[in-house]
Amino acid sequence: MLFAHPYFLLLLLLPIGLLVFQFRHKGQAVPLPSDHQRHQRRRLLTALLDFTASLPALVLALAIVLLAGPRKFEQPRSAREMTNIQFCIDVSGSMMTPFGDGDRYEAAMEAVNSFIDYRKGDSFGLSIFGNSVLHWVPLTSDVSAFRCAPPFLHPRKLPNWFGGTEIGKALRACEDVLVSREEGDRMILLISDGQSFDLMGGNDVKIAESLKENGITVFGVHVAEGAPPPEVSVIASITGGQYFSAGDPESLKAVFQQIDAMKQSPIKRLTPDPVDYFQPFIIAAALIAVLYLLALFGLRYNPF
Repeated sequence: MLFAHPYFLLLLLLPIGLLVFQFRHKGQAVPLPSDHQRHQRRRLLTALLDFTASLPALVLALAIVLLAGPRKFEQPRSAREMTNIQFCIDVSGSMMTPFGDGDRYEAAMEAVNSFIDYRKGDSFGLSIFGNSVLHWVPLTSDVSAFRCAPPFLHPRKLPNWFGGTEIGKALRACEDVLVSREEGDRMILLISDGQSFDLMGGNDVKIAESLKENGITVFGVHVAEGAPPPEVSVIASITGGQYFSAGDPESLKAVFQQIDAMKQSPIKRLTPDPVDYFQPFIIAAALIAVLYLLALFGLRYNPF
């Protein structure tokens, strides 16, 4: 057992002294009339009287223990370790291509919002990219900003110079965001539908090695028909992730469910914290006080 103020326990010498005095001290003899007959010594009654007289000292001892602040450790708990997930979404002009009931961009944002619904406890950030990169939502566990983002980031509402597809630039920008987070796992979830010239000439391997060195896993989704770009597949493979192809909205949702299953946050055991432990001492002190009050009605020393 722990105590918040253990130095108060030194005061226990006081009730201990009172108990020693109670059982050692015989008191002053009181002369009583005698019929010159031998009387039997009532040892049990004497012990019971001494115990009753010692009850106030026990209450004092419990009060001192309460002043010392008794504490105990709470039950150990488990929790998921946080994963920092940076969404990196392509907003080039080709993302307006029809895709299901809407276009590729709308399907991607709908899938993202569904994904974060079953990733409780994680931290999410949102970046969009074309030839430039814009960090729209900083890493946060408050996902309300994701609900409001889709109408504002649609490719048709962005300036023309934002168009294009530079995945390498986007991945490096997301890497800078994730490196700033010291706690939790790091993951980039890339959603794109095109090729990227800035990944050619060995740049894909260089970017992948940098991401891997910083503990960042890349998962990608190619929202278009056909196979995903080989350079992006290389990056995902080197970092320990995977790149998927989704040709329709239903397969896109299935991909996100598969990514969730592949990258579950590990469970960590939390160190139990000390909490106040007053209840048993308060109950014991109350019971002893009630017992002493009842004893005062008849079970006490009386020389007459």
